[in-house]
Amino acid sequence: MRKNTITILSSIGMLATTAIWGFAFVVVKDAVDDVPPVYMMAFRFTIAAVGLSIIFARKFKHLTGSILLHGGIIGLCLFLAYLLQTIGIQYTTAGKNAFLTTVYVILVPLILWAFTQHFPGFHIIIASILAIIGIALLTLQENLVMNRGDVLTLFCGVFFALQIIFIARYNAAEDAILLTVLQLAVAAILSWLFAPFFEGSIPFRQLENSRTLLSILYLGIFSTLIAFLLQNLCQKYTPTSIAAIFLSLEAFFGMLFSWIFLKETLTITMIFGCVLLFIAIILAETGFSFMGKFFKRDKT
Repeated sequence: MRKNTITILSSIGMLATTAIWGFAFVVVKDAVDDVPPVYMMAFRFTIAAVGLSIIFARKFKHLTGSILLHGGIIGLCLFLAYLLQTIGIQYTTAGKNAFLTTVYVILVPLILWAFTQHFPGFHIIIASILAIIGIALLTLQENLVMNRGDVLTLFCGVFFALQIIFIARYNAAEDAILLTVLQLAVAAILSWLFAPFFEGSIPFRQLENSRTLLSILYLGIFSTLIAFLLQNLCQKYTPTSIAAIFLSLEAFFGMLFSWIFLKETLTITMIFGCVLLFIAIILAETGFSFMGKFFKRDKT
């Protein structure tokens, strides 16, 4: 297959991944009305972990203690990120939850700077300032106070950033598919362990609702199993800067689908905040090169 064709297909795959994740914000908002959030996480991660385990069963013969440890670390970060995100969406809008989650794209280089003492570049600093302004316009209410859902979602971005950092660190030496299966399995186990403390007994009665059951199946099969596989496969053939732009579109799709299906209100201020945050994400990943290309004129 030609390189250009592979690139186009990979781009389509990345776009499909972000669309699946974006619509998940709408599905989660609907599902947590019936199923408690931690149990909902337990169901979705279990479905994905079991499905991937069946598909890639032969790979378990290569399982080592190192992979178990690294998969456990990534799974813990994934669990904490989704826990904060899923609980946070109960107290904020799905659109705001989608955009605030995307802050992890900017947090990754900043956290690396703190640990490695390597200055990330002025474009990262500018991107961070733009992100702060965008977040303020998007989340601050008239009394200039963020609600608890916004705060929880921001903290979920920190753990998503740590998850991305650990995946990049461990993928070089470990099997990426096994790491994916293990992180989902760890997240599922932790969800089942913590759910009774947060939410009591398993909500069997709510599962009799066909709409709720379909929401959980969507999250488990599409948003977790299929989306993770698409991302891992397509990123191999997509330049990092382009992949980051595609992944950041998760927030765009989240806001778009929230407006279409949940009838959430979009104000001019919120839209401007979203635009600033989106620009910050692109700037953080591509530097000033995208601006240079935008303003570049052909020499004649």
